[in-house]
Amino acid sequence: MADVKITVRLNGPYIIEGPVELVDQDGNAFTVPGGDRAVLCRCGRSATKPFCNGDHRNQQPEFDAPTTAF
Repeated sequence: MADVKITVRLNGPYIIEGPVELVDQDGNAFTVPGGDRAVLCRCGRSATKPFCNGDHRNQQPEFDAPTTAF
């Protein structure tokens, strides 16, 4: 099985690297724009959901999700 890595960006999106399939609630597959790299929205403001388009940078107040591993 190929390796998949998910990176949680500080106050930003999830970055998924590796061969993954992203499907909606009905089982329909999304076309992943980056092939083996998907950047998923965490703030809920992206116009390209579930993918991040960088809109978290323009939020007022700023998107604040300082997630770190313990």
